[in-house]
Amino acid sequence: MTSFARALPHLRERMGSAVFERVAGPMGPENRVRIHQTPGPRWFGAGRPVRRVHGDASMFIGGLRALLLQSLHPLAMAAVAAHSGFRGDPWGRLQRTSTFLAVTTYGTSEHAREAVERVREVHSHVRGTTAYGDPYEASDPHLLGWVHAAEADSFLVAHQRFGAEPLDADGCDAYVADMALVGRALGISDPPTTRRELDERLAAYRSELRGTREARDAARFILLHPPLPWVARAPYAVLAANAVASLPQWAQTSLGLRRLPGPVQACVPPAGHALTKTIRWVMAAPDSTS
Repeated sequence: MTSFARALPHLRERMGSAVFERVAGPMGPENRVRIHQTPGPRWFGAGRPVRRVHGDASMFIGGLRALLLQSLHPLAMAAVAAHSGFRGDPWGRLQRTSTFLAVTTYGTSEHAREAVERVREVHSHVRGTTAYGDPYEASDPHLLGWVHAAEADSFLVAHQRFGAEPLDADGCDAYVADMALVGRALGISDPPTTRRELDERLAAYRSELRGTREARDAARFILLHPPLPWVARAPYAVLAANAVASLPQWAQTSLGLRRLPGPVQACVPPAGHALTKTIRWVMAAPDSTS
């Protein structure tokens, strides 16, 4: 056995632990035990599509896509810019979001309800006025509906492109239905429950969306100025390029995102597949999943 082969398992564990720590935060190991090892009923059983989607490395691309798409609603963007601290503490926001997804997807029903109530309590205090004079409230069911639809669509699109086991048509409908359960708990009155309904809901919001200065600034921050060490910039650039490429053309145009030159663009999907496979591999290391 070569020295590299002997070192590979250790390297894999270190990489997996580093990724997990960045995404889950300092409380990650404790939260993981609580989420997965607490006995009790769950919102979603072991075979549900939401578990397959949210447990896959494609979520890294889907999450970036969701942030970009959500920013196109001026009210949602204003709420994020004024209240979320995504510039000052982007990793904290990521960790809170990933923990919420993990608890509602895999945790006990009791813990899922508690997580939802915490989010609803935060939303109840998030209100203000945009730079254009329009009032917003984070608890507004219509605004929540946009955030929910953009998130569900982004996670599903990324999974279908880069997931280890893409869903069939029935599975896609079931994923949207799973997400609807969480959406209702958060205060959305009529979340979509099928892929077709999700597409129709996204189209219904189109007239409200635009690439404001705040949205374009957020896109530049997310895509070009992530708070990452240089060694992580290249992998992140691959994730970001695939998140952009998976957006509909109108969304790319609204955010002022230029299409890469043809030869470079052709390399984006294969690089995305290679990177998500690598992330999947390192996250399956014993030290990063125990």
